[in-house]
Amino acid sequence: MNVDLSIVIVNWNVRDLLQSCVTSILQPTNRLADPQIIVVDNASSDGSVAMVQAEFPHVTVIANTENRGFTVANNQGISIAQGRYVLLLNADTEVPGDALSALIEYMDANPDVGLAGPQLLYPNGQVQSSRRRFPTKATLFLESTWHQSLAPRSILEHYYVLDKPDDAITDVDWVMGAAMLIRRQVIQQVGGMDEGFFMYSEELDWCRRIKGAGWRVVYYPLAQVVHHEGKSSEQAVPARHINFQRSKIRYAAKYHGRSTAGVLRCYLLATYAEQLVLEASKGILGHKRALRWQRVKAYWQVLRSGL
Repeated sequence: MNVDLSIVIVNWNVRDLLQSCVTSILQPTNRLADPQIIVVDNASSDGSVAMVQAEFPHVTVIANTENRGFTVANNQGISIAQGRYVLLLNADTEVPGDALSALIEYMDANPDVGLAGPQLLYPNGQVQSSRRRFPTKATLFLESTWHQSLAPRSILEHYYVLDKPDDAITDVDWVMGAAMLIRRQVIQQVGGMDEGFFMYSEELDWCRRIKGAGWRVVYYPLAQVVHHEGKSSEQAVPARHINFQRSKIRYAAKYHGRSTAGVLRCYLLATYAEQLVLEASKGILGHKRALRWQRVKAYWQVLRSGL
């Protein structure tokens, strides 16, 4: 089968968003010549698989009987993808206009680009931060923690690529995994995603390996994708915290050494203990008591996991 584009969509209990995602891909404004669409479902309980089979019979469905994680599921889709390019697309996205053809045309015109990410938009049209530089040790300890406000401004500006305009085509270190277009040739060279990352940081690690193999990674804002952000992970808050921090620690061990990862683990656990005490104190004083005890329960589960 001669296919330009294979699209891999991993889904977990977001049936309605998945329906909108696939519908947006198939709209007439997309000048795609019969893309191969692969939905990998991680044991959803909301009828997602039945919906796809009934409404999009030409879509290939891999129905896992357990939640195998975002990374494994993407690799399952990649393993049967037949296109010259593979697009990894979150189920909570929508593709307006002709974004996918624009990405392919850019990649065709720039053969040294191994992976490109579109500009992500919130549903209200605001730009969603989606381009990054590789995290330094300081970034790993401060970014996306309760102490982020203490980080020197220069660290976060560098990490979030705030020195470049949102509408500029930019070489970056990595892009957010909600939407990434990659060459089949690159996958054959560097392999799929590292399945040691259940979810989170898998695209960071993949882009680092891709750049290490000599390819460019580019943020391409002339193509835009709407991202509803976190609609699957918000259904399991403690698991989201645990998976996010475990992935950060794994990345630290892989690229900054085991000792750095060990210190990072202790530091992150300490921040959760600090927040648990803070939330419990507020709950005892009667401030938004239900919310406080919900957070205490979540943070306690993180501490029990040991990350």
